[in-house]
Amino acid sequence: MTAVLEVEGLTKHFAVRKGLLRRAIGKVYAVDGVSFAVAPGETLGLVGESGCGKSTVGRTAMRLIEPTAGSIHLHGQDITGLSRAEMRPHRRAMQIIFQDPYASLNPRITAGEIVGEPLRVHGLADARQREDRVAALFRRVGLRPAQMKNYPHEFSGGQRQRIGIARALALDPALIIGDEPVSALDVSIQAQVINLLRDLQGERGLSYLFIAHDLAVVRHISHRVAVMYLGRIVELAETRALFATPQHPYTEALLAAVPVADPRKRRPRRIIQGDVPSPINRPPGCHFHTRCPYAEARCREAAPPLKQAAPGHLVACHLR
Repeated sequence: MTAVLEVEGLTKHFAVRKGLLRRAIGKVYAVDGVSFAVAPGETLGLVGESGCGKSTVGRTAMRLIEPTAGSIHLHGQDITGLSRAEMRPHRRAMQIIFQDPYASLNPRITAGEIVGEPLRVHGLADARQREDRVAALFRRVGLRPAQMKNYPHEFSGGQRQRIGIARALALDPALIIGDEPVSALDVSIQAQVINLLRDLQGERGLSYLFIAHDLAVVRHISHRVAVMYLGRIVELAETRALFATPQHPYTEALLAAVPVADPRKRRPRRIIQGDVPSPINRPPGCHFHTRCPYAEARCREAAPPLKQAAPGHLVACHLR
């Protein structure tokens, strides 16, 4: 079965500029050779600390940011080098839900115009058809069609994110990238939005690349989980296997830090020492070796490849 989205060796560097002439004095290695695939109807969770490159992966995979290297395939077709005009028909197949429901909506137009804008831009419906389509989308995401005439500031945070979801659904995409879509919401509202996304996936066969730092949320919605650290994927596995038997020391530490209601089920605490290295001046070899309690000499010299530690369970660690 052809993957909806497949990226291979995805890399993104940002130039660091200084001085009056804005000369490049270095690079931020935001994404460093990331590879993964999202199957039809699957949710792939992408987790990691703030600044590890998760959002950059999502935006680069959509070609909102141009990659420095690597390849991006959508439904088996290479879209890496397509021009802006050539990308236009592919935009309909993949949409994004942004993190901040307060900043991602245009405050100068109504909610109905926001949701209907993709239909207008792609010329898929006349004014009357757009209005009917937008009303149906409002109802599906739990809003009233009468609210189509309201402006974004008249909605709560959870309602604004529902508008963002409706906008993403307008073009009937195959893939939706959620860039921490619930992190700015209250916990009770998070659950409602997550359940809505799951229901929509069941109805429409959607695929999700779900970017988050909350492991509890990722566990609830994802079929597989990829763990990122400093621009690289260090572990990728089915959700149940990753939470039950993490293979990478970084994943172990992340899971040990998650609060557990039942004291009998708590994991031994593994506190990660030190700070995350700068993406401008990355450590050689395994990026995690400066904080890893098990690091050996080879960890400081060579970067471990992402290899299979168990069926369907990939890990980038010399010790596995």
